[in-house]
Amino acid sequence: MKSLLSTLVILLCFSNYGMSQNKKDLTKPNIIIFYVDDLGWQDTELNNLDEPSPWETPNISQLADDGLNFTNAYSPAPTCAPSRAALLSGLHPTKTGVTHVSGGKIPTSARRSNYIAPFYPKGLMPEHFTIAEALKMNGYKTGHVGKWHVGTLNIQKSKQQGFDFAYESRGAHQGPKKPKNRLTDFATHDKSDAYRLSDEKYPPFTKVSPNGISYPKDMVTEKALEFITSNKEEPFFLYLAHWLVHAPIHTKNKELLQYYSDKLGIDFPKEDIPIRTEGQTNPFYGAMVTTLDWSLGRVVDLLKTTDDPRNPGKKLYETTYIIFSSDNGGVEKANGDIVTDNFPLDEGKKYAQEGGIRVPLVIAGPSIPKGKTEDVLINQLDFFPTILNLTESKIPAKYSSKLDGLDISNVLLNNENIVKNNTGEPREELWWHFPHNQDHQMQSAIRHGDYKLYKNHIKGNYELYRLYKDGEREDLEEKFDIASQNPEVVKELSTRLENYLTDNNAQFPYKNPSKFKSEEDREDVASIPVIISDSFDTKSRKASITLAKGKTKVIEPYALVKIAKKLRKKKNGKTRKYGKHDTTFIKIPLTSSKNNLEYTFTVPEGIIEYGVILIDENRFMVQSEFHKIN
Repeated sequence: MKSLLSTLVILLCFSNYGMSQNKKDLTKPNIIIFYVDDLGWQDTELNNLDEPSPWETPNISQLADDGLNFTNAYSPAPTCAPSRAALLSGLHPTKTGVTHVSGGKIPTSARRSNYIAPFYPKGLMPEHFTIAEALKMNGYKTGHVGKWHVGTLNIQKSKQQGFDFAYESRGAHQGPKKPKNRLTDFATHDKSDAYRLSDEKYPPFTKVSPNGISYPKDMVTEKALEFITSNKEEPFFLYLAHWLVHAPIHTKNKELLQYYSDKLGIDFPKEDIPIRTEGQTNPFYGAMVTTLDWSLGRVVDLLKTTDDPRNPGKKLYETTYIIFSSDNGGVEKANGDIVTDNFPLDEGKKYAQEGGIRVPLVIAGPSIPKGKTEDVLINQLDFFPTILNLTESKIPAKYSSKLDGLDISNVLLNNENIVKNNTGEPREELWWHFPHNQDHQMQSAIRHGDYKLYKNHIKGNYELYRLYKDGEREDLEEKFDIASQNPEVVKELSTRLENYLTDNNAQFPYKNPSKFKSEEDREDVASIPVIISDSFDTKSRKASITLAKGKTKVIEPYALVKIAKKLRKKKNGKTRKYGKHDTTFIKIPLTSSKNNLEYTFTVPEGIIEYGVILIDENRFMVQSEFHKIN
């Protein structure tokens, strides 16, 4: 009866009519998100502009032939953790607070910067509702394989976020351990080799190996295949978050490294020294990209050769939606290597420019047109609501109402080329917020139609670029700032961007008092809030600070308290020390006195350290001492 009522509800909604008709003979489709780490928009054969990529990705290309390739797809952020938190929760990074990697720390200035990036949490917390929890609530078996990177405490781990199964080791991506290096740690056919080369042969085909080459055993891939095989009797959701192609830039596949050395016309590397040739000329990276493609091929091959027991007469490939994408743009340099080149896109990972956030995206599955390319604006935030629709899954309104993405099922299934919001209005724009790293990287951005506008948080100005003109490529390289020639466009887009930032309580960079030492800054620095008392009552657990009179107004006070996972004792009975993944700071509010000179809060039980952060009206950040609590 529940299924019948759900179908009737869907039939009443015109926007979903085509989908329900196309899927009328399909029982609960499976979902796979194949999420890559640091794969650039130009690193596959999907979006070749100007000079084609030398990296061979036949399985990615075949998936695109079987589905839709989106050329204007974006990650929610230019770095890993915020994109992953956003994809899993369906919430913009400004809502989760996770706006960069390695959060949960006391704010400090980046090197060569006078500014302090705002505090941001380490990852998702139990109150966040994930796509895995949503699908599990609707009868799905859920599995996570690969990289997590959205929290290391027990309460933040994948099995606490809705996943039934988790395997998070690096597999064959594990870098060589000294004294070995990337030229002395290749996989072999030895049975005792943890990365033993396969007996099966796979592309590429070479003169030396006309039947294909062997690949090292990769437990990330193997565990993904294991999850699919073990859960095919029920609808399943697999979040396969590959460690590839993140640094370290290396490969255990010597034959593949030789193949790319030959293809690029360079000698096989003789020393483990950085590759510093320009463009896409790093054979180690080429081998990584093709290994990633091989992994996707293994998954697709299993789906194509396995019967779906829930849908007689169909293979799993016919009943599974596959979403292939990357967490951010390509990293152009790492550990001395020139890794790749995102050209014609500007910049790369850690930048709000196109090279940092535009990513490859292919979606294939039941009733999706084959071999079609779409240039509609897509954000990975769209995955959550779209998957809910594709699987006819229902979640509580308190969660669904907060989702920031849009359901793109009409584009996937109904041959429409416009993404619409809940009121039927077409999507016009996407926006990003990255207040981190060096001064020139601390930006927010908005893509509206053909235009891209940036707000530079340190300079306080806007830049405007026209990426396209009437749908044709104009300044995809973002070379020409046309803000001064187009004040009305700047006014309109900056107003839209500022509204997003305000509505989502975006946090901005703050001035570091110790870095502002010029004559013109001296007065402002001298007037910042001064803490004259800082106390903690062990009985009541009340912490309080008192400020000196006559200083600038505090506009944002909060406390940072450090939580930690419970440590097991050593065999000798002594307690272990906390490692870097065992603790994190979280933000809690303060209570202020009427004159705003005293701030108090109760330190929760289990807290091992705390301190207070004050932001004044001139945007200086003042920090109290941080106190350890035994």
